[in-house]
Order: sequence, then structure tokens, then C-alpha cells
Amino acid sequence: MKYACFAFSNRRFVRELVFAAALAAAIFSPGALLALAQAPPQGGMPDLVASLKATPGVLGVDAGQMASRKQVLFAWFENKQAVLNWFYSDAHQTVMRMYSPGASSGRKPLADIADASGPILAIASLTMADKAQVAGVQLPVSQIAIELYAPLPGGLAVGGRFAPAAVKVPGLLEATPSPGPVRE
Repeated sequence: MKYACFAFSNRRFVRELVFAAALAAAIFSPGALLALAQAPPQGGMPDLVASLKATPGVLGVDAGQMASRKQVLFAWFENKQAVLNWFYSDAHQTVMRMYSPGASSGRKPLADIADASGPILAIASLTMADKAQVAGVQLPVSQIAIELYAPLPGGLAVGGRFAPAAVKVPGLLEATPSPGPVRE
């Protein structure tokens, strides 16, 4: 996978890290995914998962917990424009204003990504902790990351795949498993 990882080296990035931690905590806290899916938004907080799924150009969304205790959110986008659709969506902008006013001021999102890029997989990961462990972040997290990936040509999928079927991967071999030997 090709990837781009965001580095947090100045104050603007620290503000964005605080925003990302708050966003991830809202999404990934224990039971939050279930609550977001089943309950109406509380306190003005948009339903981020539903909003993400409803964003034009989003091909799929999945979430889970790794054996390492990292909470992860996978969002597949058709192209750079689809990521920008999410970035500038009302739900995302509302959360940005709530948790990190001015976090994106002076910054052009995805400035280093070619306009014709796609598909793009965004992975947000977060590891909860008993107390805050990341400088400048008041949330109880020990790790947070937002990473972007693009599929390389090739690969094999038998009986299905992790990415949504709408994600086009050049050279991907897809096969249906055989039913196995017939016994009489």
C-alpha cells in the first residue's frame, strides 16, 4: 500500500491532533459505535458514522477493535474529491468547530495528493488509556493516527474481500470458491 502519514510538528498540527483525538474518542469510546448507530445525536454532536456513509463518494465504512486494543475506523473514498466532500461536510465542520476551533485555518487539506487520486482508504486508529498520555491532548489516549492509503495493483480475493466491491483495484484477481468435492 502507498501511504501518507500526517506528522504533528507545530502548533497547528497539535490543534489538529487534539481535534482528531476528540473526534476519535467520540467515535471509538466503548460502546460509542453502537450508540452512534442506534441513538440520535446528543448535545449537538452529529452522527459521524452515518454522516460519513452519506457523503458523496464514500464507498464504504467499517470499524472494529484490533487485538492490540486499537480502535480503528476504515473509510474508503472514491477519490480525492470524495475525501474533500467529507472534510467540508456540515458534520465534519461542526465537529471541527466543537473540538478544535481554527484547526484548519491556513491549511489546504490533501494539498500533497494529486487531484486524480483514487481510491483512497483513510484509517483512523486510537488506543484508549486510563489517563491522558499524549501531550496537548486531554483525552485518555496513548495513541492516535489518521493515515491515508491507496491500493497497489494486484492481489487476490477468494469469496469476498475486505474493501467494498466498489473499490476498483487494477489487476486484482477475484474468484468464487469451489463448492468442494462431491461426496456420494
